[in-house]
Amino acid sequence: MQRSQSMVEFALIAPLLLLLLFGVVDLGRVIYTYITLNQAVNEGARTAIRASALLPTNSDVESAVKVHAVDVTLANPCPNGPITLAAPPPSQGWVYITEPIPQSSWPSPLEQLLPTLENAPGGQMWSVATGSCSATNPAYAHAPLQVTIRYNFVPITPLMRQFAPNIIISAAAVYRTEY
Repeated sequence: MQRSQSMVEFALIAPLLLLLLFGVVDLGRVIYTYITLNQAVNEGARTAIRASALLPTNSDVESAVKVHAVDVTLANPCPNGPITLAAPPPSQGWVYITEPIPQSSWPSPLEQLLPTLENAPGGQMWSVATGSCSATNPAYAHAPLQVTIRYNFVPITPLMRQFAPNIIISAAAVYRTEY
């Protein structure tokens, strides 16, 4: 009789323990991803601001970010903005290289580009009228640049996925250019 009682108690408690265990694993994955993204944006920003004979390009910054974003899939649909509230595809992130966005308005549905500051690295002027996502002229005079990643984290626990299907993790780093 006692063996049966133990089995019933285990059957009642085991799902809760497994849910707790996988919840802790998902929490650990969120923290790991956040730390990884922070390291990646810092390295990307360092690449974007360095002074050299050839100014860094968007692909240079993207490469630096992707090298340091271990186990994270990153894309760059519109590298120089605008930064939107749209969610990246599941388990993927978007990289942006822009001018700094005031904390009071971030994340804004549409990045407000200041006409006095031409942001980062290389390419064509960004068109406010058409909303094109071409790169803008290089920054100058020690202007600040911001590298941002928006990542759509997907939990591995099905129950957690039902409660939080889209966990958007954002990381940003702002550095002043050396040129």
